[in-house]
Amino acid sequence: MTLRALAACAVAATLCGCAAPEPATGAKTSIPISMMKPDGAGPFPAVVLLHDCSGLGPRSSHAPARWARELVKQGYVVAIPDSFTTRGHADGVCVDPSPSRNDVAPFRRVPDAYEALAYLRALPYVDGARVGVMGGSHGGATTVATMALLANDSQATLEGKRHGFAAAVAFYPACNIGAPRFTTRYAAAAPMLILIGELDDWTPAAPCLRLVEASRAGGAPVSIKVYPGAHHSFDSASPLYYNPNRVNANAPGGRGATTAGNSTAWADSVHEVTAFFGRYLKAQ
Repeated sequence: MTLRALAACAVAATLCGCAAPEPATGAKTSIPISMMKPDGAGPFPAVVLLHDCSGLGPRSSHAPARWARELVKQGYVVAIPDSFTTRGHADGVCVDPSPSRNDVAPFRRVPDAYEALAYLRALPYVDGARVGVMGGSHGGATTVATMALLANDSQATLEGKRHGFAAAVAFYPACNIGAPRFTTRYAAAAPMLILIGELDDWTPAAPCLRLVEASRAGGAPVSIKVYPGAHHSFDSASPLYYNPNRVNANAPGGRGATTAGNSTAWADSVHEVTAFFGRYLKAQ
C-alpha cells in the first residue's frame, strides 16, 4: 500500500475501512518510524513527533529524541516518522535550497503524520482515541498543516481529520506556509497550541499571531504563547548561533537564521506541553 493510500486510510478510517499496519515489530510502513514506550501493557496515550528541517540523520538537532524522553516519562507512547532519509535528504534541508526540498515540504509530510497515527492505532498498547501530534520548526509547520481543515478537503477527509489527532502542539512553526489563507482563515481539526519565541527570525511570531486570530471563527481552539527574548530552537541547550546558509524565506535574500536555547522558555514549554496534552490526551 502506498503512502498516500495509507494516509487516506488513516484520515478516513471510519469511512473507508482500510486495514491498519500490522501491530508487530518490523511492521511494514512506507517510511521508517521509530518507537518509544513506557513500561507496562497500557493502553497508553500516544504522540506522533515530527522532526525539524535537520531530519533524524547525522546532522539532526536531536529535538525529537529530547521530547520523546520527556513524553515517555509522562506515560506516552511516542512515534517518530522519518520523512527525509528514504527520500534523499538524510542530512536534512536546513541549508539545502535545491528544488528537491519541496518533495519533503510540510504539506507533503502530512500523509506521514497520518500514517504514523494509523500505525499507533494498530498497536495493542496504544489507546487510539488519545493520540496527539507535535513538532518543531519544519515539523511544527507540518503539524499546523496536518491539523488544518481545508476548503478543498473531501467530506471523507474532513471527517477523518476530525476523528484523527486529539490535540496538537506546534513549536515555532512557519505559520505563513498556507499564506494568505492560513493567516486570514484557519480551522483546526482539534485543539492546537503554538509555542514560539519573540526574537525568532526564522519563523517569526507575527504570522502565527495572525493565524490564531483568524482561527477564532474556525471552531476548535487554537492558542499561542510567545516567549519574550527567545529565539528559534529555544527548547535546546544550544548557544546563540547565526548561520548565514540556512534557507529562510523570511530573511533578505532568502538565507540566514538564528537559533539559541533558552532555559526559561524550555522549562516553561515542558510545563505547557504537560498541561496541554494532559488535558486532551490523558484519560478523564
